[in-house]
Amino acid sequence: MSRPILYDYWRSSAAYRVRIALNLKGIDYESRQVDFRADEQKSADYRRLNPQGLVPMLEIDGHRLTQSLAILNYLDLRYPNQPLLPASAAERAHVVAMAMTVACDIHPLNNLRVLKYLKSELGHSQDEIDAWYAHWIAEGLPALEALAAPTAGKFLFGDAPTGADVCLVPQLYNARRYDVPLDNYPTLLRADENANKLDAFAAAHPDRQEVPA
Repeated sequence: MSRPILYDYWRSSAAYRVRIALNLKGIDYESRQVDFRADEQKSADYRRLNPQGLVPMLEIDGHRLTQSLAILNYLDLRYPNQPLLPASAAERAHVVAMAMTVACDIHPLNNLRVLKYLKSELGHSQDEIDAWYAHWIAEGLPALEALAAPTAGKFLFGDAPTGADVCLVPQLYNARRYDVPLDNYPTLLRADENANKLDAFAAAHPDRQEVPA
């Protein structure tokens, strides 16, 4: 069986999620960096592999998988060790809702292509873009804190990491990059701290990735 290939970008939040999940599952993989600074994601060669021109894309088991949450779902079904979702329907829905609060409500509005459009096409200043970024994080994190608090333990759901934590950690990494205050989110901060103590999360951190020259 060939080694899985992750088409990656070191600072992509969505790719960061998949790196964490692969590590949690103990899957050895090859990372191929798609350099967004050089617009490699827009190249004809990459578009032939992934028509969306986004990362992550995971080549695994003869498939080309896109969209981070779809990839996490595949990995959880294919590799049931270290489950990313609980077994019961209600608990599963709760963890998915927390993951989607990040992946669907916060992250898309702050995606790199959105920020580039705000600057290049709409002419916004960097200060305005930074304010946009911080606004949407500040809109989403209070909801996630409220969702997580009743069921959290060491992590967002109980005492083992789930797909919700896989989405949380990259989002808080981004929040810190933009100096967004986080003191009002003790549940999120506890889960983030505990997650980053695990090798699977630490090894996926952007600072540990190969950065294109």
